[in-house]
Amino acid sequence: MRIPAVLPAETLVLADRPSWALISIAVAAIAVLLLMIIKLRIHAFFALIIISVLTALAAGIGIGDVMTVVVAGFSTTVGTVALLVGFGAVLGRLVEVSGGAQVLADAMLRRFGEKRAPLALAVASLFYAFPIFLDAGFIVMLPIIYTVARRLDGSFMLYVLPSIGSFLMMHALTPPHPGPTAAATVMGADIGMVIVVALLVGLPAWYLAGYRLALIIARRYPDMPVPNLLGEADLDEDTPRPGFWTIIFVLLLPLVLIFFNTLFSTLEATGAVGEDNILFQLSRLIGNTPVALLIATLTAMYLLYMRPRRGRGKIGSALEDLVDHALAPVCSIILITGAGGAFGRVLTETGIGGTIASGLDAVGLPVILAGFLVAIAFRVAQGSATVAATTAGSIMAPAVMELGVSGIGLAAVVVAIAAGSITFSHVNDSGFWLIGKFCGFDTLTTLKTWTVVGTAIGFLSFALAWVVYAVAA
Repeated sequence: MRIPAVLPAETLVLADRPSWALISIAVAAIAVLLLMIIKLRIHAFFALIIISVLTALAAGIGIGDVMTVVVAGFSTTVGTVALLVGFGAVLGRLVEVSGGAQVLADAMLRRFGEKRAPLALAVASLFYAFPIFLDAGFIVMLPIIYTVARRLDGSFMLYVLPSIGSFLMMHALTPPHPGPTAAATVMGADIGMVIVVALLVGLPAWYLAGYRLALIIARRYPDMPVPNLLGEADLDEDTPRPGFWTIIFVLLLPLVLIFFNTLFSTLEATGAVGEDNILFQLSRLIGNTPVALLIATLTAMYLLYMRPRRGRGKIGSALEDLVDHALAPVCSIILITGAGGAFGRVLTETGIGGTIASGLDAVGLPVILAGFLVAIAFRVAQGSATVAATTAGSIMAPAVMELGVSGIGLAAVVVAIAAGSITFSHVNDSGFWLIGKFCGFDTLTTLKTWTVVGTAIGFLSFALAWVVYAVAA
């Protein structure tokens, strides 16, 4: 059955519920969901689907439409995430079992020293997160984080949380990531100016909230073990390790392909190249994130696994086993992530986020504050940072046009909206489950770490963006 990405409103049977009732239903649904997962220990996949169905019924979605909405949210999320997670997990496993993660870990520790290993990982994550989405980039970085944590025999939290802060800041604030890009587009802001303001605001916010605060939180978990989600590396001492620059090439390849797509998309949008330009068409294929990861994974299979083992027996069957072992653990994560998307879709279809946002817009707040709060409302209501930033940008676009906000000031408003879109992540956010499960966190730990760091980055980024807005005004 093919489910449309957006369900036309007229296809749904939706009972009329007052605003207070919708908000009460959403709050109750989240509370019951947390109770089921944390206290009753019901598997997150089952709990999310059950609550999605019950919330849809309580909010007034017709009985015949409930599963249409749930399946639409599930399939859209899985369709986006499964390829990224699948290719990313195999690429990460190849980097680990080839000894490549060990090579990179050794190089970073020589350069930064053991005491600054969390900073080294966080800085590396900043660069890797710039052009690639959070979920795919983080999964590829995980084996390196695993290796450093095992090598130094410290708490896993000390090494992974600063890296999470880096990915959160870059994903939330900087184009070409979809949230800030979409918000800038609908508001008519210059993408280049948004990038400048995002980095001006985001780097201090990352250092204070994504790195320093992350270290403080991490010290509360001194004994967290390194998860065994991707399996032990099981290195073959007789097989030569890949060179440092070979590993760098494999890891940078998807970034280069994605940049290739970004460059030609920008040229096409400005009219510098036509839509029928062969390089533009090629960039749309190989620069698409799943395809870029597929190409990088196939390259890694040859450079990191097949070439060093040439002439040593049946490489194909061993590689097949490796891929199976890499994919098996992530199936549960993909299902949980899809279920989180289903819950978010149910909350979106009920109009809860729009109800809250309309109220904020009517209060007459300063445009930058109103945009930030509207983005928070959509983030809390439906989970997706991209949807929150895009929708808040659409709502605030008429206001900034009426006020004549432009240039640096408009870029600051876009960044403030993007900052609001990563705050208060919770159980309806697919990223909440993806990162939490890959890190081996339980639900409460994910709330105390991922959610706190993301919210801190969001509020600090907003405060700094407001300063830029005030100076530019």
